Amino acid sequence: MTDTNVFQLSQPGNFADPLTEVLRKGARALLAQAVEAEVATLLSRYADETTDDGRKRLVRHGHLPEREIMTGIGPVGVRCPRVRDRVGEGSQRIRFSSAILPPYARRSKSLEVLIPILYLKGISPATSRRRSLRCLARTPAGFRPRP
Repeated sequence: MTDTNVFQLSQPGNFADPLTEVLRKGARALLAQAVEAEVATLLSRYADETTDDGRKRLVRHGHLPEREIMTGIGPVGVRCPRVRDRVGEGSQRIRFSSAILPPYARRSKSLEVLIPILYLKGISPATSRRRSLRCLARTPAGFRPRP
């Protein structure tokens, strides 16, 4: 038994939900497997091409830095693999670009479609906050809702 009376305070808007964490881990693993399958397909397509000294033309070259993609279950961290072309230069270079995970994607397509729909229906972050506060039937300190 510990002799401490320190406990962790939860931040507003943050909560621990084991089910959501399991879903995020599963989504992260499935996304990683799908992107790895894309890389494997590209590498197998060019497996017979070699450099002048007999080495493979395309090789794996680590991963890009991890980034978060906002999805319906919250942010999911992803790392995209890199592929290096040892021979090609300029327009002859073979590049890997995932069809599942585009280079500059920050949101899933379902969220990109949802945001304009919510805006057209008149739901903005300000109105959703007011509605959620009414549902909770309490007003936080320092917050005065508009009439």
